[in-house]
Order: sequence, then structure tokens, then C-alpha cells
Amino acid sequence: MSQQETPLFTGLVQHVKKKPIQFHIPGHKGGAGIDPEFGKFIGENALSIDLINIAPLDDLHHPKGMIKKAQQLAALAFGADHTFFSVQGTSGAIMTMVMSVCGPGDKIIVPRNVHKSVMAAIVFSGAVPVFIHPDIDPILGISHGITTEAVEKALHMHPDAKGVLVINPTYFGITADLKKIVEIVHSYNLPVLVDEAHGVHIHFHESLPMSAMEAGADMSATSVHKLGGSLTQSSILNIREGLISPQRVQSILSMLTTTSTSYLLLASLDAARKRLATEGRDLIDESINLANSIRSRVNSIPHLSCTGHEILQSKAVYGYDPTKLIISVKDLGINGYEAEKWLREVYQIEVELSDLYNILCIITPGDTEFEGNMLIEALKELSRQYGKSNEENINSVVFLPEIPLLAMTPRDAFYSDTEIVPFEDSAGRISAEFIMVYPPGIPIFIPGEIITEENLRYIRKNIDVGLPVQGPEDETLKTLKVIKEHKAIK
Repeated sequence: MSQQETPLFTGLVQHVKKKPIQFHIPGHKGGAGIDPEFGKFIGENALSIDLINIAPLDDLHHPKGMIKKAQQLAALAFGADHTFFSVQGTSGAIMTMVMSVCGPGDKIIVPRNVHKSVMAAIVFSGAVPVFIHPDIDPILGISHGITTEAVEKALHMHPDAKGVLVINPTYFGITADLKKIVEIVHSYNLPVLVDEAHGVHIHFHESLPMSAMEAGADMSATSVHKLGGSLTQSSILNIREGLISPQRVQSILSMLTTTSTSYLLLASLDAARKRLATEGRDLIDESINLANSIRSRVNSIPHLSCTGHEILQSKAVYGYDPTKLIISVKDLGINGYEAEKWLREVYQIEVELSDLYNILCIITPGDTEFEGNMLIEALKELSRQYGKSNEENINSVVFLPEIPLLAMTPRDAFYSDTEIVPFEDSAGRISAEFIMVYPPGIPIFIPGEIITEENLRYIRKNIDVGLPVQGPEDETLKTLKVIKEHKAIK
């Protein structure tokens, strides 16, 4: 097989050229039955390959033809034994990883700053999370990775765990010493699961951190759509045989996947894999050079900073992805959300995310010097507008709350008897719901954790500045759902 091939995309195009008469779904029948205005905007080519799993086009749930070949090419490209395509995003792939190794009551070792999909899988499977505290950056106010020492300690305390999940890289592009972590975990004969949502590109350039498959991990859920050029919601799940059964993985992924799989998404994965495998190194090289140029120019702007190699001083920061631009705005006297909003309203620039202290911009092969220059121009004006009146904010201290204590398993808490209490009165109670800032989707509280006043204050601070706090059933956050308390009978 050649990485120049696109068996799935090519097969779809060849099928469409035959102009078959369709007495099957989707009901728009190649665009003929769709709203004309929408159809014109989307284009007839896209609509023509919005098809369903009829026999000539293979079936994602039981691939034997073009999908199977496309997945085999992806496995070769990523250095995996097996690769499965996901049309349920990386969230679906992450849930598959956890549910493939854990059942009710099984322990799984995870960083506390995991994505909400990990916690959803823990609730679904009935697993018991053993949390490792991630290293916190006291200057940037963000969570990094986990140390090898913390992994070793967790395994020593919980040798009966079923696996260890690692985030590599983090949303902000930070990586741990993944190869060493894999060696430690494998010495206990346990699998390593990697949330590689933000690292599809790292496998294709020698200057970037080591990918999950290169490090010897057993499974990695990888967002091709985030940084690899496929359509939104399309991802892959890479498998290394040995400690993991690919048949069980396929079975669980199928349980979590729609039977109406999108061939637009699948074809985009096939095409993106080809480009990464054949042109990825050169394209990523250009992205790295552009990102480093922007980083250098940001660091010359008063009151702004964009971290680089100096971030490697922490134990939990073994490597970093330079295409992620973490731009600290706290010395301007404004928060990240205010900077994001200003960039949107004044310059029509959209960033990846903002938090209390930073904005995050990602550089991909889709960016050029033009976009980089626009960002620098905008940031210079942002500094001019806010910097002069805020000299006193230099080196302002970040505020990050302690990780809450887990009082009961997330599954037990999620399905327990609950009651609604005022937000202000919830400290000391056990949360029955998720509360997170999204993006990045890292929970502040998960079901089963004890609510603290410090964390409530952190939630209030995020709400006050306009950051998107999500999860609770009460969107106003005036009330929270907690585990019902049963008073003693007098």
C-alpha cells in the first residue's frame, strides 16, 4: 500500500461518477432534495458523497473494503498495529479507550485535569478514578502534565489498577516524559492510554515531542480534525497489540458510534492522513517557523509574553509544542476573556481559547505570514490601549484552587438521590453534576467530589469575567445539584 492512495475518498468519488439511482438514505438524495440555498452554499460535490453504508462503500462497524484499507494506511502512517476511524470525535475515542479496559469497580489512574469525556467514560463504566495531581504553572495559571514520580507512586499505592491514562500533549501543548511513563506502567503489566487530542501532528516532525505510538503506548485517541486537516468531529483511535484486544476495542467503539456514519467525515480522515504522511513534515516545519516568529514578536510587545523553551524548567514539562502560542495578558490588567472579546470585536480575530490569564492561539499549515502579521498588529494595539494605565499589574499573582476531594465514585454520585441547593449554600456538600469551563472542558467539580468554598470562589470569578462555565442543570448557576442528605430520625 502507498501513502499516496486514498482508498475511501477515491472509492466514494468513483461511486458517485456512476450516478446510481438512490432508493436509500440520506433523504436529500445527493442534494436533489435539500434546501436550495443551503445546497448552493455547501456545494454539490460535498452533497454527492454524503452517503450511507451501502455494500459498495463498506461499513465502519464491520469494515472489509475501502474503509478497512483506509484504516490500515492510517495505522502504517501513525506507527500503530490497528487504527480505527471515529465519527464521534475524539471524545468517542477516549470513552472507548477507558471502557475497553475498565468495568464496574475497576481502578484507573488519571490526571485530575482530564477532559470531560474521560469522566463520562468513568461514569458509564462504573470505574473508580485514582487521581494524580498535575503540575500547576504558578506564572501562567495552567495545568501541565504528570511526573514520572507521581505515576510510580500511584502504581505502588494501587497495583490493582487496570490502566493509566496520560494527556500528551495538553491543550496548551505541554508533554510529559511519556516514554519513561510507558516503561514504568508496562513494568506493572498495565496498558497506557493517551489522550492525544491535541497532538496529531507531533508524529510527523522530529522537532516536536514524541507521539504516543512512538513512546510505546497501547492506545491513543487522536484528533485529526484539530490540527491535521480533516473535518470537525473526525478522529482516530490508534492501537498497539499486546495488552489491548483490538476486537474488544472495535466492539466498544461500535457501541458508542452512530450507525449512520458520515462518509464526508470518513473521507476527510483518509485525505488528511495522506497529506500528513506525504507532506506533513514540510508543512509542519513551516508552521513551527511561523509560530516561532510570532512568539518572538509577541515577546517584544510591552506587558505581553509568549512562553517558549523556558517552560521546560518544570519537572512535569518534558517537552512542548511550539505551534501553540500561550499569550499571557495578565500584566495588561485584563483577563484572557476580555482580550479574546476585544480581538474579536476590533480585529475580527478569533482565538482558540481564553482563561483568566491567557489567550491561546494555534498555528497550523492553514496559517500564513498574513494572519501572523494581523495578530501582531492587533496585540500591539491591545497593549497600547490597556498597558499604560496598568503598570501596577506587572507580575500579578494567579489564583488556582485546590483539587476537591473525591468522597464517592462518580457513577454512584451521578445515580444517587439528589437535591437542589443554593449555590452559596453548597460548600461541604457532595456534587452530583459536572462543572467545567469549556473550552478546554476540564472539570472544576465532578460528581462525587466535595464542594469547597475556594472552588466556588473560582467558579464565581470565571462567571464574573464572562468565561463559559458549563455542566450544571441550572445554567444560571444560582443552584447546584448535590447528593441528598438523610437526617437522623429524632
